[in-house]
Amino acid sequence: MKTGRFFFFTIVALVLGEMLMAGHGSADTPKGARVSGGSPSAIQNQVKALPAAQRFVVLPGFNHEAVLDKETGLVWERSPQTTSARWITARRTCIEKNVGGQKGWRLPSLEELTSLVDSSIAPPGPTLPPGHPFLTVQPTVYWSATRVDEDAKGSWAVHFGLGGGTTFINWAHSVPSWCVRDGAH
Repeated sequence: MKTGRFFFFTIVALVLGEMLMAGHGSADTPKGARVSGGSPSAIQNQVKALPAAQRFVVLPGFNHEAVLDKETGLVWERSPQTTSARWITARRTCIEKNVGGQKGWRLPSLEELTSLVDSSIAPPGPTLPPGHPFLTVQPTVYWSATRVDEDAKGSWAVHFGLGGGTTFINWAHSVPSWCVRDGAH
């Protein structure tokens, strides 16, 4: 039964990813979604796109283990998790994380995570802007903190291998996480 449900969600994810790449969908926070962590105001300047070389700054104050995104004002861990975990474990891991000697990390909202996507990058990805400074990013699904109220048993995720498409993942499944924090303060 679990294999059948996983297969179903995989097919749904692929279809949604294809629809998004074809322009039939949106990577915006879906209707009915609730953001658990992060703030929509953190996505400051999405209209003013910068080239990757100017947009991303590797932060020496974080031992070069974190990256400031000057478009959003967010600080991302330079090397996201390469191992998969269930949502609750991923959330706790981010909260307890110490990157470059700094605490204060969390799972990103769906909007924050999709802000990293460059949908012009063809599969298999990863769908990040050319010249980005991130390491170990896999062309796979990453957890977000955004939940769907109607089904409190899962969260939205972003697929960095299928054009940055969004998909719903049940919390029983394990996928990698990519932690973020507000500002470089």
